[in-house]
Amino acid sequence: MKASQFFVSTLKEAPADAEVASHKLMLRAGLIKRLGAGIYNYMPMGLRVIRKVEGIIREEMNRAGAVELLMPVVQPAELWQETGRFDKMGPELLRVKDRHERDFVIQPTSEEVVTDIARQELRSYRQLPRNFYHIQTKFRDERRPRFGLMRGREFTMKDAYSFDRDKDAAARSYEAMFAAYKRIFDRFGLQYRAVSADTGAIGGDLSHEFQVIAETGEDALVYCPTSDYAANIELAECVPLLASRGAATQPLTRTPTPGKSTCADVAALLGLPLERTVKSLVLASDDRNDKGDIVGTTVWLLLVRGDHDLNEVKTAKLPGFKSGFRFATVAEIDDHFGTRPGYLGPIGLKKPVKLIAERTVANMADFVCGANEVDFHYTGVNWGRDLPEPDLVADIRNAVAGDPSPDGKGVLAIQRGIEVGHVFYLGTKYSAAMNATYLDENGKPQLMEMGCYGIGVTRILGAAIEQSHDARGIVWPAAIAPFEAVVCPIGYDRSAEVKAAADALHAQLLDAGIDALLDDRGERPGAMFADWELIGVPQRVVISDRGLKDGQVELQGRQDAEAGKLPLSDVAAQLLTRLRG
Repeated sequence: MKASQFFVSTLKEAPADAEVASHKLMLRAGLIKRLGAGIYNYMPMGLRVIRKVEGIIREEMNRAGAVELLMPVVQPAELWQETGRFDKMGPELLRVKDRHERDFVIQPTSEEVVTDIARQELRSYRQLPRNFYHIQTKFRDERRPRFGLMRGREFTMKDAYSFDRDKDAAARSYEAMFAAYKRIFDRFGLQYRAVSADTGAIGGDLSHEFQVIAETGEDALVYCPTSDYAANIELAECVPLLASRGAATQPLTRTPTPGKSTCADVAALLGLPLERTVKSLVLASDDRNDKGDIVGTTVWLLLVRGDHDLNEVKTAKLPGFKSGFRFATVAEIDDHFGTRPGYLGPIGLKKPVKLIAERTVANMADFVCGANEVDFHYTGVNWGRDLPEPDLVADIRNAVAGDPSPDGKGVLAIQRGIEVGHVFYLGTKYSAAMNATYLDENGKPQLMEMGCYGIGVTRILGAAIEQSHDARGIVWPAAIAPFEAVVCPIGYDRSAEVKAAADALHAQLLDAGIDALLDDRGERPGAMFADWELIGVPQRVVISDRGLKDGQVELQGRQDAEAGKLPLSDVAAQLLTRLRG
């Protein structure tokens, strides 16, 4: 293709409302154009990237045995009402009415529709396993869309859904999709990690996120550099940092700590390591009757070491919190502890509470905690002697770098990531709600076991750019770049020799299967080079009268410090080596 036949539209500066690097660069490079809040036009240059991402996904999904179909963007509310998600999903689900006042949704995902297809079409065990997928527009009415395609309202997603006879078969389908995703992300050419993850609102049991590594990522990924362990910080297990509880060596002492209400300040005042302190967090869980009315409240005291943070996702899975929890009110805290936050502790309570100790705290001795009195803390606190054993010992904290890896094969490190893919084992969550059954060998109906598997197609663009860019622009992996190579002739409109050589090389590259563009716009070299560096084309060939006199052209990779010279006849072979390995 020639640049004059395509649409190249670059900007010197990003619009003022662009926040992160990917958003700025996609706008400047002419990949997207804003239409409304969180809604973008995909311009020709950006659409080429999207189509390459989709092509890789389709090839690997088909290779894994999935079958492509296409489900509608607008879906009847009745299906979502069957699963209860029409009411439960909240304002992110865009609800609309047609002219007959019938309810519809603009789909953010397609579990209900695909389950409806399965219950109508998959009637016998002989038709299982089955995996359907589509690549379709989604819409989630984000309260605050931001970061361009990273958190937009309208986006493109590949979602797949597997249907199986039993859990063992579903696990095999899950593993097949997991392997397919690894091939997909390997082919994208992105640095990524597959991490164990929480299933979140979508439900289910087994779950992995595929995270593109980027310093600007919103997610913290916990991994062991010397083993295969990797998990989202929401799920990463924290082993006890103390193997056993030591004996008490200090007396319990009510110690003045005037104006010191944080563990860090108390530790500094007392000249102790922060690791010797324990912070108190007070939660409440409300008991409700069948009508949803609150009929009782349980107050919980959670103890975490002073240098650690509470993990709310782990906490929500503990017994007693299945219906959710909230942080206790000031009135509830005063009612049970008789003081304000900052000086709370497990000793001398006004009313009993349920006590949960984090694993390391349960093995601590001679520690420091609040005395339930303003400006005072207890030092020399010990379990058994000064306070009863906790009602529950549990993993309720966030992992930190340097913690022992749960697999015992090293220590943990943390890096940032951008979630671009997620695989779930759903079980019968949706098939039970929608009565999606098949007949087994004995002619008896059985619920189908389901899995779902998503990739944020348009989000891949933002994640790839966040991972790899520089001061000049985007640095694409060759597999998903809008063009693999660009031929930049200097004086294309003035030199017959340059024009002939550029046209011939461009045709040769296309014949060799290289996705190359010829810049025939007649731009000055500086402006021409700046455009393609901004857009991020991986390889650039420069043809000039001076070079042709010596029988050579210049070839430069997007990240090469300098251009190399080689004979014009060798360019195609050299590019194939660089691009295909």
